[in-house]
Amino acid sequence: MSLVRFLFDGMPVRGMLVRLTGDWQEVLRRRAASGVQPAPVRALVGQMAAAGVLMQASIRFNGALVLQVFGDGPVKLAVAEVQSDLAFRATATVQGEVAAGAQLEALLNVHGQGRCAITLDPADKRAGQQPYQGVVPLHGDRREPLQQLSQVLEHYMLQSEQLDTRLVLAADDHVAAGLLIQRMPVEGEGNIGGERARREDRIGIDEDFNRIALLAATLTADELLTLDAETVLRRLFWEERVRLFEPQQGESAPRFACNCSRGRVGRMLQGLGAGEVQGIVAEQGRVEVGCEFCGLKYHFDAVDVGAMFVPDGARVAGSAAIN
Repeated sequence: MSLVRFLFDGMPVRGMLVRLTGDWQEVLRRRAASGVQPAPVRALVGQMAAAGVLMQASIRFNGALVLQVFGDGPVKLAVAEVQSDLAFRATATVQGEVAAGAQLEALLNVHGQGRCAITLDPADKRAGQQPYQGVVPLHGDRREPLQQLSQVLEHYMLQSEQLDTRLVLAADDHVAAGLLIQRMPVEGEGNIGGERARREDRIGIDEDFNRIALLAATLTADELLTLDAETVLRRLFWEERVRLFEPQQGESAPRFACNCSRGRVGRMLQGLGAGEVQGIVAEQGRVEVGCEFCGLKYHFDAVDVGAMFVPDGARVAGSAAIN
């Protein structure tokens, strides 16, 4: 697991390259407990995890960055969530057959209803503060369906944030990886969740960015998945002056983590109401809730459920509580 940042000397262009390995494999292992999803879905979720890490690392937002795609195909929803410390989790909900080799249109945008949403949820919300969210369709300016997640996110960054961006994403059952090249904001220009760029006439005309973006686009999925960061950058940009920073590894590196807990699940059940939850216990003997992200299952028997719905004032010493 590593994240490498780099700059091009003398140019307003920056980049990052992320490789998720062991922790990405852990995500797949946990999800397999609920059934192995088709290869195109696993690849999409891996690309979303890599893209989410790159986007969070580029803005250093204090809170959660949530990347979602949803639509009218067999993949109803896919989500990647990345915290400010680059802890990530990701999952997808599939209903229906997924063809081998299916791309974004066949997965989510069969009838043109697919959408991509990026949400920034602050960790230290002020009273009444709402998360920032941007939503874009899964098609281009001429309503042509976009087949790759990278194209959708590039379109989002250009339309919503006025930042020229090039993304290359790939994932298999061993590695989820991504390369991001971006024209750096100038004189207060915005980024995700920030102020809109004030100089739109700069968009798309930066010759340095365009040249480097064209080079980045030659990177193949196989190269991205199999080569280390230094080799990738040397092959792509051997004529450019690239300043490479120390890789983020160990505790500062991206890593899989899920913030689900028994207490959170208990509060969710309380929200359903006593009648519905007690009805499940009467029918099945207990309530079982599985986390969609990590696969961990939480069980609540009749005693647990009874304690959930005891008014606070009626609790006695030793009675169960939701922590």
